[in-house]
Amino acid sequence: MKIIASNFKTNHTRKSTQVFCENLKNFLQTQNFPHKIVIFPPATALLEDSFTHFRIGAQNAYFTENGSFTGEIGLEQLNEFKIQTLLIGHSERREILGESQAMCAKKFSFFKERKFEIFYCIGETLDIKKQGLQSTLDFLDSQLEGIDLNYPNLIFAYEPIWAIGTGVSASLEEITTIHTHLKQKLGKISLLYGGSVKPNNVKEILQIDSVDGVLVGSSSWEISSFLEILKNSL
Repeated sequence: MKIIASNFKTNHTRKSTQVFCENLKNFLQTQNFPHKIVIFPPATALLEDSFTHFRIGAQNAYFTENGSFTGEIGLEQLNEFKIQTLLIGHSERREILGESQAMCAKKFSFFKERKFEIFYCIGETLDIKKQGLQSTLDFLDSQLEGIDLNYPNLIFAYEPIWAIGTGVSASLEEITTIHTHLKQKLGKISLLYGGSVKPNNVKEILQIDSVDGVLVGSSSWEISSFLEILKNSL
């Protein structure tokens, strides 16, 4: 079984997410689909995680039940929607919003204690990539600080920052090299690839032995494109 996850980022409303999920539900009801599917809408578009064939997760949350943290959501808000799946460490939160590794580790620790399924993202910048493989691996290792690799509900997503939203995916050789090295450290933890995954490249990416699934951005925002990704993943 592979994992196919969609990150809506700052796209979709509650209404359009409902339409998307209803269409996805209708499609999956007619299929014996073998892969796990997770949808990550923005916070204002969260739906109750009560669908039979796929899960709803949150893109971000603060390490608190509730409190005075303007602009954030905490455990109380996630509980309302029965959310038990969370993205942590996405490069856009690290690079644009300035989240440190210490912040990511605090989030991980808080939600680990509450037995959340955690999709934990790592990835290198273009500048790091240009410094060579060892620099890339050292950088990725630094993003594992404070993360319990023995936590059973942990899923990793390797997303090279230079491939996110650029339309340029890492080559199959590059994905194979990085994933093979990461797998030596992560062991049996599921490892997804993300970064310009599209309907026309998802099949060959998923055929790489060390790839356990994909985390998809813009190509998953339209239901027609996401269904093509699902069909081509088989």
